[in-house]
Amino acid sequence: MTSRSIIALVSAPYGFAGRTDALPMPSGDWNHVEPVNEALEALLGVRTSVLRLISVENGGMMSGGLVTYHVEAHGEPDRTKLHPSWEPSANARHRQPYARPGGPAELVAWADTQIERTGPAVQVRTWNLSTVHRLPTATGPVWLKAIPSFFADEGAVIRMVAAHDPTLVPEVIASAPQRVLLGDAPGDKCWPLGPEHVEMIIPRWVAVQNALAGAPRIRPTPVPMPSFGLPDTLTHGDFHPGNWRASGEVIDWSDAVWGHPAFDACRVIEYSPELRDVITRVWCEAWLEHRPDSRPLEALDVARRAAHLHNAVKYQQFLDNIEKSERIYHEGDPQDELRAVLELLR
Repeated sequence: MTSRSIIALVSAPYGFAGRTDALPMPSGDWNHVEPVNEALEALLGVRTSVLRLISVENGGMMSGGLVTYHVEAHGEPDRTKLHPSWEPSANARHRQPYARPGGPAELVAWADTQIERTGPAVQVRTWNLSTVHRLPTATGPVWLKAIPSFFADEGAVIRMVAAHDPTLVPEVIASAPQRVLLGDAPGDKCWPLGPEHVEMIIPRWVAVQNALAGAPRIRPTPVPMPSFGLPDTLTHGDFHPGNWRASGEVIDWSDAVWGHPAFDACRVIEYSPELRDVITRVWCEAWLEHRPDSRPLEALDVARRAAHLHNAVKYQQFLDNIEKSERIYHEGDPQDELRAVLELLR
């Protein structure tokens, strides 16, 4: 794992407080902010929330380096642990509401109208595509997530899936525009992916996709492709093992679009190429059970190229709708996807 150190520029209730020294972190991922807040609470004596990433030095692939964040202190910090510094702007073009001072607290306050917390809210991740808090309750953790407006309505999408297989998705406790409160999806991520995970998830997801086939119910993919006897339907949009749980649930539905189901199969193959044959067999058999006259293997061959085009458009949409300092998460991604298409054509 690439090592990460952080500097926090700290805003406080009584004005900007200053910056910290560089602090080492136990994890490298830039958007993993739970350890950032833990370290800052120990240093400053108050709870904090990370608002946004400001800059990265010597990092790469969303990980490592010296990362500077704008942080909000939820109380007066120990200013003797801080140094004079420039103050980050409170707002900017394309800044998400949850990345502004007061944004994280407003989200948690909304969640508190829906559930009864038994302890402090824990900010787990935050970046330009989402922010996620873990909220303790008497019956277990609840997950609070907020997303930008260019994503799908995650609550509506999960309810759509749950109507056909409630065991495939977490429970939607409450939802509102650009936010959702979800029950726990227990179990580890399906890393490394095994054949048993493929057999557990893919046939159930195909059954739901077949049941949902018909008129588009959410935004369509910008990249159509021949059907090969398969229907346009709901696609997850980021169907990789990191979004699968060993309990059999699939999470993170904000990338969902209406399109060809082969795009989801291509995504999991992209992440686990060593299981290409297993994934292909299970996916094709599942679709042939529902659509005996379809040609899923041919669809996968064409979708290998079309999925990269879809991803290129999606990543460009991210870049067009996020603020400048956080473009570092996605810079070069559209070009990488177009190069992948050219390589397949060769």
